[in-house]
Amino acid sequence: MNKQKNHKTNAARILDKEKIAYELISYDIDESDLSAQHVAHLLDQNIDQIFKTLVLKGDKTGYFVCLIPGSKELNLKHTALISGNKNCDLIPIKDLMGLTGYIRGGCSPIGMKKHFHTFIDKSCLNFEYIFISAGQRGLQIQINPSDLIHVTHAKTSLLII
Repeated sequence: MNKQKNHKTNAARILDKEKIAYELISYDIDESDLSAQHVAHLLDQNIDQIFKTLVLKGDKTGYFVCLIPGSKELNLKHTALISGNKNCDLIPIKDLMGLTGYIRGGCSPIGMKKHFHTFIDKSCLNFEYIFISAGQRGLQIQINPSDLIHVTHAKTSLLII
């Protein structure tokens, strides 16, 4: 695990501007395995503290973002209800860059092209800090969940199966 101080992503610049404490943590990427489980292993961290950023589209509200622990699956029916939709689904990976400005394996909930309603699994509050993508592959942000909730205007809820 390498700690970087010089390289700043858009997400890091936003956190700096908001005066939110965080740490950038770099790791060697494996293009064949971009999973949260692999990131947790490389960082030697609890998989439940590595939060995946998922972008969805609801039938009523349009696009929104969910953050869930790396070992869990999103409960789509419950997520649709809490987001004000009857149905929702993950967007196709091919649409991710155009919509958010980020690629798969490097999608941060901070600094997307447009602000989307954001929901984070309430399990994040069990930890002093969690990890999220810093906006590029091979770089994570270690952040207090309350600070992440504040900067993304996220709502906490039970999102996982």
